[in-house]
Amino acid sequence: MQVHVHLPSGSACSVSGLRAETRVSALKASAQRSFGRGVLRLLLHGTALEAEATLGEAGVRDGDAIAAVALLAELAAAKRAFAMFVPMGNALAWGEPTFGGDSSQVSEQLSQVQQIQASWRAFAAIKEDDGTVVTWGHPDWGGDSSQAQEQLTEVQSIQAGGGAFAANTRGKVVTWGHFEWGGDSSQVQEQLTGVHQIQATSGAFAALKDDGTVVTWGNSAHGGNSNQVQDQLRGVEQIQATYGAFAAIKADGTCVAWGHPEFGGDCSQVELWNVRQIQATHHAFAAICGDLGNVVTWGDPPFGGDSRDVQEQLTGVRRIQATQRAFGTCREDGKLVTWGDCSFGGDSGQIKAELDLW
Repeated sequence: MQVHVHLPSGSACSVSGLRAETRVSALKASAQRSFGRGVLRLLLHGTALEAEATLGEAGVRDGDAIAAVALLAELAAAKRAFAMFVPMGNALAWGEPTFGGDSSQVSEQLSQVQQIQASWRAFAAIKEDDGTVVTWGHPDWGGDSSQAQEQLTEVQSIQAGGGAFAANTRGKVVTWGHFEWGGDSSQVQEQLTGVHQIQATSGAFAALKDDGTVVTWGNSAHGGNSNQVQDQLRGVEQIQATYGAFAAIKADGTCVAWGHPEFGGDCSQVELWNVRQIQATHHAFAAICGDLGNVVTWGDPPFGGDSRDVQEQLTGVRRIQATQRAFGTCREDGKLVTWGDCSFGGDSGQIKAELDLW
């Protein structure tokens, strides 16, 4: 049997020597080698072919034209392990086993994967077909979701903290993992309805509800207790997080921060107005304010919380990016401005000559 495989670009290859009992996975492997592509999805008459099925079972006949779509694999990273998956495909992991690097115990469940999130020592995968969740890694850090498994259906998204996970199941929240780091949300469970965004620090979670209010839980020192600013958490539109603090943008353009002060949990010493975006390093925040695109920073100075050395240059800013300890932005006029730890990209002086030639 011979079939003809073609990509949307027009590239094509023929694979011969096939039999009805040949598995689709073997055909796919041959096509991937011919095209030099990592992962392909094969379709016959618009229907995806299951990798484990035989060509006969899939209805493939001699001379058939089979469409191939190249898929981009995605990575998730724990502290000492990786997990790779192809959207709506399989997943695998490698690295230190106690950090999630061994997924062999759940490998048969890791199909139709839609998303993977990682805590420091575990992974959680959402399955596309039924919205259930598969977890592996260190059980105390979120690798064991057995106590919450019955609730983990129709999951839309997962957020990971350092040692726990929080899943959004059609507006309701399900948590598991280290109880002191957000794995136990029982104290606020009745409030966790109508949730559309979940953000996390290393040890706490913040859930933004449809009515613009915020619910927090987890380690108090890392933002799990928002009692001091709860009255201000109305009309919230977006939440950003550092390692140990949260910052929320409100509909009126103001900003509210809480959590560990050294991680950006206190913004009382800076003036924030008409805030349009907030970006975060591990220990500091940077906010774009006003129509002129000015930038205001707060938090730990070595992590970018002190921008005084470049403050006069921080105008006309439309977007900010961050490493662990530094910020960077390209202004509207094309000028690059960076600040924070030089070893983490805070000093871009070494490429100034090259930028002048652009």
